[in-house]
Amino acid sequence: MTKYGVIVGSIRKNSYSKGVAEDIVAGLPDDAEVTYLNIAKLPLYNQDYDADSPVEYTEFRQAVAAQDAFIFVTPEHNRSIPAALKNALDVASRPWGQSVWGGKPALVASQSISGISGVLAHHVLRQSLVFLDMPTMQQPELYIGNTDKLADENGHIARALLGNPKLLLLDEP
Repeated sequence: MTKYGVIVGSIRKNSYSKGVAEDIVAGLPDDAEVTYLNIAKLPLYNQDYDADSPVEYTEFRQAVAAQDAFIFVTPEHNRSIPAALKNALDVASRPWGQSVWGGKPALVASQSISGISGVLAHHVLRQSLVFLDMPTMQQPELYIGNTDKLADENGHIARALLGNPKLLLLDEP
């Protein structure tokens, strides 16, 4: 059994990223153990907290350490990853030399309501994961554009497409 940690870069209710993450999780083996790690309430990383970390840091670091692999799904904010996601990466990589990310394989998916599908956020996240010593799945790459046109009301892409194949034809009225 593999323990998969899922981190959704968007903290918005019914986010498209969460829907995509749930669709990815639906394809995992039946014996997979999945934990969604909430990043919404992590205080901003501050090195002053390294000596006496807030309880939210400690709990998040323990949750990260308990996983075997990670699935990251992110939207793109201003050509980068959302601040909440960057903060989560920082919190679990500190204090210096005590990162709990190292060696854990990762899958990265990005989505955007634009046609460029979060490609820049995707690669910004990959660069951080390389530094954090997380082997990242290279192929297939998962970039989803125009999510606002593809997703159902809960942000799910795969389920919406299965229910309405016409959604694949975005150029038609």
